[in-house]
Amino acid sequence: MGQVVSIDWVREQVDKPDVQIIDCRFVLGDLVAGQQAYNESHIPGALYVHLEEDLSGVISEHGGRHPLPDAETFANKIGSLGIDENVTVIAYDDQGGAMASRFWWLMQFLGHPKTVVMDGGFSKWTESGFPVTAEIPAVTACQYLPVIQEEMVKSMAEVKEKMNTSGVMLIDSREPNRYRGIEEPIDFKAGHIPGALNFFWKDSLNETGDWKTVEQQRERFSELEQADEIIVYCGSGVTACPNVLALKEAGFTNVRLYSGSWSDWITYPDNPIATLEG
Repeated sequence: MGQVVSIDWVREQVDKPDVQIIDCRFVLGDLVAGQQAYNESHIPGALYVHLEEDLSGVISEHGGRHPLPDAETFANKIGSLGIDENVTVIAYDDQGGAMASRFWWLMQFLGHPKTVVMDGGFSKWTESGFPVTAEIPAVTACQYLPVIQEEMVKSMAEVKEKMNTSGVMLIDSREPNRYRGIEEPIDFKAGHIPGALNFFWKDSLNETGDWKTVEQQRERFSELEQADEIIVYCGSGVTACPNVLALKEAGFTNVRLYSGSWSDWITYPDNPIATLEG
């Protein structure tokens, strides 16, 4: 089984006791929209996690707009959802997989590889006529013991050290105009980390909004085949995660996340910035 699963497969898992479905819907700029959408209807048995309250840590001078949550705090949250090492976890959202991928990445980081993302999101689930509910399920909390995979994440200092190293590829996951420095609607500086290549995260999806096949992902990332290490970033460490997932689907094992991403990079005045005109 890959990292992305079909809604048909998910429907077969809904009532299994060793499966937990997680609703990750979140709208940037509207902190309550995802929770409200969940309260109105969700996949039966699903529990909700919030990007900024659960999947992010406390914002400080450095670390970006969505710093990683404290590992122990997040592990306690996972335990409160009834998830232990025996549970298969299915994440979904309605934002092209961006939020679900962030949750997926955090679960990999905690050492829980039995986590997958549902293809198509909640809209495809409802369009297929599959059941939904407003009932919030009861859950028995447990203790989740994380096995932190420290090698999955890179700090600003490590990125800066490796940015000009042969065999290390930096991937910028943002929209092309933000990468090029033509526009920057969110952060206070425009541009990208020098040497980074632009692979817009939404190119992980096809024209119908489904995840591309493994073969299509391999073709998309073909120029990275000789890389010794791939470091992925975006604006704040969220939409980089779909690219990390897609790279793993394509067979790359040497993929790291710069968790602070661009919004962290620019908080260091001495860090170089590149732009492209035209």
